[in-house]
Amino acid sequence: MNSKTSVLVTGSSGFIGRHTVRYLAALGYKVIAASRIAPDFKNPNIAAVQLPDLSVPFDWQPLLEGCDSVIHLAGLAHRHANEEEYDLVNCRATAALARAAACVGTIHLVFVSSIAAQSGPSSDYTLREDDAPKPIDAYGRSKLAAENAIRAAGVSFTILRPVVIYGEGQKGDVATVHRIARLPIPLPFGEVTARRSMLSIENFNSVVALSLTNSRARGETFIVSNPTPVSVAELIACYRASLGRSPWLVRISERWLELSFEIIGQRSVWERIGRPLIANSSKLQSIGWNPSEQ
Repeated sequence: MNSKTSVLVTGSSGFIGRHTVRYLAALGYKVIAASRIAPDFKNPNIAAVQLPDLSVPFDWQPLLEGCDSVIHLAGLAHRHANEEEYDLVNCRATAALARAAACVGTIHLVFVSSIAAQSGPSSDYTLREDDAPKPIDAYGRSKLAAENAIRAAGVSFTILRPVVIYGEGQKGDVATVHRIARLPIPLPFGEVTARRSMLSIENFNSVVALSLTNSRARGETFIVSNPTPVSVAELIACYRASLGRSPWLVRISERWLELSFEIIGQRSVWERIGRPLIANSSKLQSIGWNPSEQ
């Protein structure tokens, strides 16, 4: 790879962005790390720039000057946002970026969408790219709309639909499960057998690198997940083992657990940890992606 190859990474101050920026810089890319909060990476291959509020239209063109590729991570993922806010930030700002990149003509855009653009938080069948998208919330709909806007813009693109990503500095449900697993008490998840696809940050980064260099990734949409799904019971047992502890999982009926989550107003949490979601990444593997087991 040419060490002068320049890539713009939006959303560079987030959990995923920080890892991806450092990964690409280590590969020899010149990285422009763009975020509303410009991070200090202290690396000569990384230049930090500040992004404006993406809910307000602005000119992407100056940021794209001299870039060969864009990894678009910036977006809104807060569950309390409304439909209009998701549309402004996740769809319209992305559409404007895609149009600007198309005008440059030499830029490849890697858009980090979400499995939520394809499905709700659980699925009774294995998800594949050729399934009809069925997002169930404003976040998923905004990501799907952004995908369609990119396809219509005439820009060279790769669209990634990752499942939940975990790694150092992670947030969300995986971080919550790890916090619970650290408690010195038995946990009632021994009977939770539903398996869910997950994605390590290392495997995610390797897909980003593949998207930048593999011509077979261009113009394609990919599900991104680790090869083997896991249950929440397996996740807790594995994490406790890393702490030198026994699993200490109590067997309680899944139906009782589900009812318990409903009673405390956390039905959505149960959907994300107690119900299945298996996403098949064989399309990515067919073009040469070799994920590691995590």
